[in-house]
Amino acid sequence: MLKNYSNYEIINLDKLTYAGNLKNLEDVEKNKNYTFVKGDICDELLVNKIIKDVNLIVHFAAETHVDRSIDNKEEFLKTNIFGTFTLLNAALKNKIRFHHISTDEVFGSLNFESKEKFNENTQYTPNSIYSASKASSDHLVRTFYKTYNLPITISNCSNNYGPYQYPEKLIPLIITNLIQNKKVPLYGNGQNIRDWIHVLDHVKAIDLIIHKGKIGETYCIGGDSEKSNIEIAKTILKEMGFDEKMIEYVKDRPGHDLRYSINSNKIKKELGWEPKIKFEEGIKETINWYKNNKEWWVKLK
Repeated sequence: MLKNYSNYEIINLDKLTYAGNLKNLEDVEKNKNYTFVKGDICDELLVNKIIKDVNLIVHFAAETHVDRSIDNKEEFLKTNIFGTFTLLNAALKNKIRFHHISTDEVFGSLNFESKEKFNENTQYTPNSIYSASKASSDHLVRTFYKTYNLPITISNCSNNYGPYQYPEKLIPLIITNLIQNKKVPLYGNGQNIRDWIHVLDHVKAIDLIIHKGKIGETYCIGGDSEKSNIEIAKTILKEMGFDEKMIEYVKDRPGHDLRYSINSNKIKKELGWEPKIKFEEGIKETINWYKNNKEWWVKLK
């Protein structure tokens, strides 16, 4: 945003939990239009204080790792539901446009043999504390639009990958383990399928939605790149010169969704968005980033 809109001023509110890292934004720290505020989106006083001169909230903040939600339920409910509620109240009080970033996980799980894809009209059937908390926040956002006429948009995106991703997530976990010559853990038989999108394609979609999206609407964002976890692992193993002996199958996650798939036709037709970065290209760039930035991630593992 700072690169594409030189007149925009951005306030970044972040709690800096375990996955937060100020080094991610070192290249914009000195930009006169950028301000960092360490704080919690559940802090009503702080939120209202810093948004007095704001005309748009883009709500990325969330606890996101499904594994952690199994053991740390309260933190997910607090941040993802009550944090969103705090931001919505502040937006309403200050008459601020609100864009909410959500996930395809709220739609539940698709069967392997099904040709169905999630779209903006898919029924919500979350199967984890994480997805249930995100589904709740989506419903809250729509409620503020319907009840209070707050100008909102929502986007539900598939799995992101790319640089700076915390190494607990599948792709950076595989890459960083292999760099350290460690085995790659895969849940169950590795057949679970996700749709993958490069983070830069995702944020370009958000850019379009906040500037051209229709108020009150939801947009599904996918990378047109469905791959099983075992396929992801084999691709990275081959690219990094390892064989399949480095794969270690581990006990499956409780309630592990089988398959996600997104139909992005709405945002493609209405806003002219398309994912530009092919997975084969993006994964090579991502591998190289982790190879070249070992000092960034090694202390996080």
